Amino acid sequence: MNIPRYVPVAALSALLAAGLIAPLATGETAPGFWVEVLIGGLMTGVLYSLVALGFVLIFKASGVFNFAQGAMVLFAALAVARLAERMPVWAAVIGAVVIMIALAFAVERLVLRPLVNQDAVALLMATLGITFFLNGFGQSIWGSDIYEINLGIPREPMMVLGNVFEGGVLVNRDDIAAAITAVLLVGALAVFFRRTATGRALRAVADDHQAAQSIGIPLDRIWVIVWSVAGVVAIVGGVIWGGKLGVQFSISQVALKALPVVILGGFESVPGAIVGGLIIGVGEKMAEVFLAPPLIKAFDLAGGGIENWFAYVLALLFLLVRPEGLFGERRIDRV
Repeated sequence: MNIPRYVPVAALSALLAAGLIAPLATGETAPGFWVEVLIGGLMTGVLYSLVALGFVLIFKASGVFNFAQGAMVLFAALAVARLAERMPVWAAVIGAVVIMIALAFAVERLVLRPLVNQDAVALLMATLGITFFLNGFGQSIWGSDIYEINLGIPREPMMVLGNVFEGGVLVNRDDIAAAITAVLLVGALAVFFRRTATGRALRAVADDHQAAQSIGIPLDRIWVIVWSVAGVVAIVGGVIWGGKLGVQFSISQVALKALPVVILGGFESVPGAIVGGLIIGVGEKMAEVFLAPPLIKAFDLAGGGIENWFAYVLALLFLLVRPEGLFGERRIDRV
């Protein structure tokens, strides 16, 4: 049986479970199909990583997990989409950068500054409050419909590896653009944190707020910088997700998939956000194709859906083995 292009992974797993297609068909196109699944997982992982980068940035500067990152992605995507209705996309992106920097100033002045030297749980609850505020405020000023972001990238996928696999392998052009953007962004952030005085100051603030203040590091300026950078990262992620799926409320839920990503990669590692995203992306796609069919048959299940929970199970198992993540630093408490 020939497998048609553009069949969703969940649908493929249902066909496999029903016996309508073989897990490793003997046709000439079978290897290309598995390569497509692999590439699709890698590209999905890149998109997860773009959201996870925002979590890593805030955690490196404050030591607190920022639950508002998903709302920031939605808010940034809404800003770009609505501004793009009145101006070119590049101008809309610049306008969104200004808006996210202004948001960073507001968050520092109204939320973070009063909580200096408070327990981490206070900052955690503050990010939850910011989440609900941004979700409601963003829809109030930008609207709650589904909006489109036209990046000028052709929708038709491109054919690659035609000389290796018969029929070639289909790759979406926007996925390639997302991968290139993620690589450039990670490189820039790595240089920022390791080679600049501001980046080293951010790491010092994360280690100890009081000690950083005692040596003259301005905590307010540092927090504005890191929230601004996280806002720019949110714009990149929001624009790519919005261009792919349309700007809608569900974009903020992508942050839930970024949580297993940072657990695998490490809460303080920028490269770890990328590696963790790739592991999650490939793992959930491959699990949907390989694991869902036998599970459906063995337990008489109605369908697939394994990719909806696979990432969280993998993260849970990973916490039992290496809770600090692949690139995280082991913390040793001496008594």
